[in-house]
Amino acid sequence: MPGSIAVTSFGRVISVRGSLARVGLLSTSQMAVSEARATVGRFVSIRCPTSTIVALITEVSCEDLHDIDEYIASASVDLLGEISGPAERPKFQRGVTHYPTIGDPVEMITNAELRTIYTPTSADHINVGTLQQDRSVTAYVNVEEMLSKHFAVLGSTGVGKSTGVSLLLNEILKARPNLRIFLLDVHNEYGRCFGDRALVLNPRNLKLPFWLFNFEEIVDVLFAGRPGVPEELDILAEVIPMAKGIYTQYQNADRIGLKRIDPKQIGYTFDTPVPYRLVDLISLIDERMGKLDNRSSRIIYHKLISRIETVRNDPRYGFMFDNANVGGDTMAEVISYLFRLPANGKPMTVMQLAGFPAEVVDSVVSVLCRMAFDFGLWSDGVSPMLFVCEEAHRYASADRNIGFGPTRKAISRIAKEGRKYGVYLGLVTQRPAELDATIISQCNTLFSMRLANERDQALMRSAVSDAAANLLSFVPSLGTREVLAFGEGVALPTRLRFKEVPPHQLPRSEATIATVPSVSAGHDMHFVGAVLERWRGATSNRDAPNDPGFAERPIARPLPSAESPLLQPSMGLDPDRFSLLKKPLR
Repeated sequence: MPGSIAVTSFGRVISVRGSLARVGLLSTSQMAVSEARATVGRFVSIRCPTSTIVALITEVSCEDLHDIDEYIASASVDLLGEISGPAERPKFQRGVTHYPTIGDPVEMITNAELRTIYTPTSADHINVGTLQQDRSVTAYVNVEEMLSKHFAVLGSTGVGKSTGVSLLLNEILKARPNLRIFLLDVHNEYGRCFGDRALVLNPRNLKLPFWLFNFEEIVDVLFAGRPGVPEELDILAEVIPMAKGIYTQYQNADRIGLKRIDPKQIGYTFDTPVPYRLVDLISLIDERMGKLDNRSSRIIYHKLISRIETVRNDPRYGFMFDNANVGGDTMAEVISYLFRLPANGKPMTVMQLAGFPAEVVDSVVSVLCRMAFDFGLWSDGVSPMLFVCEEAHRYASADRNIGFGPTRKAISRIAKEGRKYGVYLGLVTQRPAELDATIISQCNTLFSMRLANERDQALMRSAVSDAAANLLSFVPSLGTREVLAFGEGVALPTRLRFKEVPPHQLPRSEATIATVPSVSAGHDMHFVGAVLERWRGATSNRDAPNDPGFAERPIARPLPSAESPLLQPSMGLDPDRFSLLKKPLR
């Protein structure tokens, strides 16, 4: 048997168990020097009579060797797939149909075999980098499999996660120029990554009318993220449907002269996405308050009116409450604007969340997720969209007591049912252990960068179904831009390196702030005064005179009749107003 082993072999199979095998490594005197680097993470080929089995080394040991003279060590390998067919047209497939036998020769995989595995069989692939084992082999990802079955990018802070997301989305835009992409940008770092292909939204130019919020979401806004007062919630649950009915009644009467009917009989619920006016809502509450004789009961109504007025008059909530007493059914225009229908050359939306009041970010994300899913549902998925959620553990926490329930529910619906309606999900997180396990389990393509936390690694092991789950032992030691790719989107579980991203596509987080202050920065009282002016301006209706974007900001002007006036950018603060305090991008 030993005499049959090829000269290039560095070992032979000594045991087989299911998808695992053990290989005896020959002494260096019997193998080429280049083969002596057979170590963990390397692909090997097991030569069988009818095919070549592709395996991955997961462990190397010199313990418990029975034949010291012939073997210097033994290696555990995972059997991943096989290459079969004629030599001129070899074909790779996952899984093993013919298992190796004791004594089959084992060799380091060749460049030609790696290319057989990773060369795409169709044009529906994107180039994301190169293999760690052989930099001459390009790593491709199947776009259809990656999108239709959801994907996730995982990694600790500082390992190049944001750059990897920029790379993946730019490549997806190239491969699917008509696919709509909606990105939740938690830290306002992706604004420049997609050039003129993306519409960047922030509180200054977003219009998201308050009546698009469902009952739980509007309560979260009114009570600033705290639990609602039961008595006040009962009042809201009664008057919101009536306010919707009043507005619809007036609209119908004005247009076609219909006889007015009782608003209660129109049949709206507090979650029906139809317009209503705050003035009608407050009037209904006030009317009920006027019928009460008990002073303590009147206080409840008075507090509710005060809450509504406080939020309505807060300039930070202008994106919700502009024209709150004017009305107007702009739902079609809002959805068209948010989700790029038509795209008009900008199929992507970057929603910058850092400028929103912290109390309403969860509600805003919930509205956006819910509308994305519902539009896909009621349009029968004819216009597919990828919904990418940065810092996903914030909105879909594994702990049910943390975060906003409706947001988790909305993301969960996309994860579980979205693919049926053309709504695909991309999750990005640095703490996968804090993410709802049900949601991440729906992501069938995973890109794992360096993760040092043991809980995060444990969750990864439970989420990966591939035979090469042992690859996850490399996660703590991955270098910057190095990735372990698993799942349906890649030919094999692969250790790869993301390719370089052009400077203009680097996320803003790549421009680090120097720890040593610049001598020329002029940190005097004028500098402090400028900072305070911007600080105070964040909660006011006016523009700061020393705002770096003040002089260049366009004057609001009427939009063409084809566009809704409610979609005009408001004159709030530029989200880049603090750019003077940061080190310029190079």
